Amino acid sequence: MSPPSREEERLARVALTRLAEPGDECIGRWLRQMGPVALVRGLTGAGPPPAGARADRLEGCRARAEGLDPVGDLATVARLGGRFLCPGDAQWPRQLDDLGDARPVGLWVRGAADVRLWALRSVAVVGARACTGYGSHVAATLGVGLAERGWVVVSGAAYGVDGAAHRGALAAGGATVAVLASGVDVPYPRGHAELLERITEQGLVLAELPPGGHPTRSRFVLRNRVIAALTRGTVVVEAEYRSGSLVTARRALGLGRHTMGIPGPVTSGLSAGVHEILREGACLVTDADEVAELVGGMGELAPERRGPVVPRDLLEPMAARALEAVPGRGGADAGLIARQAGMSGPRALAKLYELQALGFVERQGDLWQLADAASTSGIPKPPGRRPGVRRGGA
Repeated sequence: MSPPSREEERLARVALTRLAEPGDECIGRWLRQMGPVALVRGLTGAGPPPAGARADRLEGCRARAEGLDPVGDLATVARLGGRFLCPGDAQWPRQLDDLGDARPVGLWVRGAADVRLWALRSVAVVGARACTGYGSHVAATLGVGLAERGWVVVSGAAYGVDGAAHRGALAAGGATVAVLASGVDVPYPRGHAELLERITEQGLVLAELPPGGHPTRSRFVLRNRVIAALTRGTVVVEAEYRSGSLVTARRALGLGRHTMGIPGPVTSGLSAGVHEILREGACLVTDADEVAELVGGMGELAPERRGPVVPRDLLEPMAARALEAVPGRGGADAGLIARQAGMSGPRALAKLYELQALGFVERQGDLWQLADAASTSGIPKPPGRRPGVRRGGA
């Protein structure tokens, strides 16, 4: 018997998206051992069953096989402007192969972009559905910032953090990918139907389930492994201890992807999960610059962070030493200041006059003291007359 053609294998993989649940490692192992065509025949009773397959599992697959129509499924997604990708296709994102036997048997796709190329420069932004205003703001800002830096923002199109990240990327005219736990023709949540249409037009919508597939709790959890494997790194913005976002983050960490968390108030339960993954080894980030520095290539560095520069920071070292030696209260003569600064009397006196010209100190008789502004705020008052001294007439 001649080996199955590429088209026969594609149709068999389409059938498997209906016969099996996403992420089923038994299916993945049998697929690797038997190939898609022989596996479908074995699961539907048209050929020898896979080794070790239980009778109840085979019965369930045969029940699902009733009305199986892979050609019709391909036609349905084609009418939506979509397609079905298999491992080995030019657009197949090879980083999904890191999932081993839990790798998707195929991907249903809507959107014109090249999935493989987009995935090469992508970051997942995930988090709480019932996020706070802080979480929504941070997620949207990350979406904008990453899009402006040429990164593809990947998320799950859920309410809260996911939706905010997608909208941020879209608002910046950037690229975004929604990975669904339903079919690509089933908008979920329903309230995001318009958002998903916008993502389809400007980005990509991906799913493992065939057209018409509906989400379940387990499918949401299994969908998260695709988000983790597809991207260069995962950022978590607000998550409780029991959160699907933490599943994504821990899967990313296990796959060797960059895993990041945005910190929040320690008094907030929505920050507790993020802080937990930070303790487990995730990297703390605060904005898109820091995310890009971590997941990007050489030269994609975040700007240096430092506090404001005050005038005394600009003093040369000897002048700074002389200024430190001037008492905070009252005054001191030049000799005492020289001894406190550890320098000769003439040098100390020269530096004191420089500091006076810059407005840091003033002389009152034989004593040198801090100028009023310098003693209170660290910012010198401009040289000139002292308060209380009037010029001109009476």
